[in-house]
Amino acid sequence: MKAELDFVYEFVPGSSKRTLLLLHGTGGSEHDLIPLGRELDPTAALLSPRGKVLEDGMPRFFRRLAEGIFDEEDLQKRTHQLADFVGAAAQDYEFAADEIVAVGYSNGANIAASLLLLRPETIHAAILFRAMVPLVPEKLPDLSLVRVWIGAGNQDPIVSTSETQRLVELLRSARADVTIRFVHAGHGLTDGEIEIARLWLAELMP
Repeated sequence: MKAELDFVYEFVPGSSKRTLLLLHGTGGSEHDLIPLGRELDPTAALLSPRGKVLEDGMPRFFRRLAEGIFDEEDLQKRTHQLADFVGAAAQDYEFAADEIVAVGYSNGANIAASLLLLRPETIHAAILFRAMVPLVPEKLPDLSLVRVWIGAGNQDPIVSTSETQRLVELLRSARADVTIRFVHAGHGLTDGEIEIARLWLAELMP
């Protein structure tokens, strides 16, 4: 295994130019979001890495100090590692580096948001389920060409509606085109919002 591809991961080839970068939640694995990826886009390639950090034996993409309190130094390091991995995978598997859409849930959505803020060249769009503000960079990137869809639960005990709005405002301050959908749900996903996200993704330029 090449050093650049030192994540445990799954890659599923697709028939279109698009690749979905699938980023699981706490305790997930590289297999968890494959069905979701296929539901969102049956023709896209799927790249699904497993988070390298363990919290009580559960994989995550970066460390946290407590619920909702992130280890920002570790988050920045892990964000750059993930961006480098995606770039190396694009070369190895010869998929279009400018047609990558991140699909993240919870912890995975947070590191996807961090990619947008720290390494925006890595992905050109994102679907974020149950995301929080990962960090506030010293200088905001120019995300004027980036589209983001955010799915939030109005009864989520982990991510408050005000926290979701904070993320929306941060991304819009960076000029991203952000669509936000609140659904009647907690931290878990609903079939309805997955369908809404699928339709949004289908409208993006192929």
